[in-house]
Amino acid sequence: MSTNTSSTSSTPTRRLPKFVTSFGVQIIAALIIGLCLGLIAKYTGSTADAPTGLGATLQVLGSSYVALLQTAVVPLIFTAVVSSIANLRQVSNAAKLAWHTLLWFAITALIAVSIGIGLGVLLQPGAGTGLVADSSYEGRTGSWWGFLAGLFPKNFLGLGANTSVTEGVASTSVSINVLQILVIAIAIGIAALKVGKAADPFLNLNASALAVIQKVLWWIIRIAPLGTIGLIGNAAAVYGWDTIGSLGKFSVAIYIGLVLVLFVVYPVLIRSHGLSVRQYFSGVWPAVQLGFVSRSSIGTLPLTQRVTERSLGVPRAYASFAVPLGATTKMDGCAAIYPAVAAIFVAQFFGISLDVGQYFLIVLVSVLGSAATAGTTGAVVMLTLTLSTLGLPLEGVGLLLAVDPLLDMGRTAVNVAGQALVPTIVAKRQGILDHGLYNAPRGRMSLSDVEAPAAVEVAEPARV
Repeated sequence: MSTNTSSTSSTPTRRLPKFVTSFGVQIIAALIIGLCLGLIAKYTGSTADAPTGLGATLQVLGSSYVALLQTAVVPLIFTAVVSSIANLRQVSNAAKLAWHTLLWFAITALIAVSIGIGLGVLLQPGAGTGLVADSSYEGRTGSWWGFLAGLFPKNFLGLGANTSVTEGVASTSVSINVLQILVIAIAIGIAALKVGKAADPFLNLNASALAVIQKVLWWIIRIAPLGTIGLIGNAAAVYGWDTIGSLGKFSVAIYIGLVLVLFVVYPVLIRSHGLSVRQYFSGVWPAVQLGFVSRSSIGTLPLTQRVTERSLGVPRAYASFAVPLGATTKMDGCAAIYPAVAAIFVAQFFGISLDVGQYFLIVLVSVLGSAATAGTTGAVVMLTLTLSTLGLPLEGVGLLLAVDPLLDMGRTAVNVAGQALVPTIVAKRQGILDHGLYNAPRGRMSLSDVEAPAAVEVAEPARV
């Protein structure tokens, strides 16, 4: 009797299509799922005060994700800012160029954030939801002297405590002043520069801590689809269709701001320095295109540096400092326009009025706080930093994550254009710009022409 034996052939495991595993697709899918679940909860009787089972689940899912974001804020800001300042050790022999570079970073960021605030006030992207400010909201109000006094921390961690008594029961809540954390980090970073080699062990430890925190942040960002389902679902359950309309207006406001900076502000700055606007755009355009597609300033860094040197005529010795520094701290899209419009959107969405002092805080955080985006998912960090500083609800982060992939392409393109613009302006002002290269006819530059500069070692961060 013969026994038929069939050999088991190993078949290759089928992988899901790339578009299915794409983070952007996951976020969009989470938006749709959250919206559907939220509307189901709303029309089955769920309210903010008396949620149904589905409504309560969405609330917990969203609030848990916000809590995770809050946990990462303080260590991320501290370690990132200290590391950014420590990077200046590499250009100690070029202090003048470093100073002018940072100055122009701040000038262009100030212009960009001013445009963002103007668009937020003019277009009112978050208005019309009919909500009123929650009684638990504690905005930063008071005099300028009060604001200045609040910059100085009373303890190393910038912690504050508030005790209240309700019906004879005392409760104490602990708050963190993010702006004070920023001040502490700047002071420690500068002190580490002054100390010199003795600070190397501390800076190495800080760099290691930053790498660990970035990994944790990446994990938090990777579960953003779950947070989006909870936050968007809860928003839809409580606010209805007003959420979707507001997000559309917000996206339009962001892109108007990006277009104004890229095609109005930058050309004016180039022209005011006696340079050809056409030559600037033809030179920087390959990097801008790659930034738009890749959504990564760090990923575009080799090409950005190469076009800055080859096409815009910036000396390599200077470009190797300015462009990598800009790739982590020069983000007019992510760290200026976006947080300005987003903060105003969140305030309007939740029915919170901002005063002049709070608009000033938005400017200050955008200009000084961009160092907190170093090597991280810049827009999320800057948005969290800005909302925390203003005392606005961090639930706004989850709301805006739903449309973030669509906005990140334009933001990164503007970031990259600005990262090549500032070195060009500084080189022109310092008389070291190669006008022959800047004004030369342009050839087509392909990605195969790009090689990572040997003097620059930048680790690719996790991208959303």
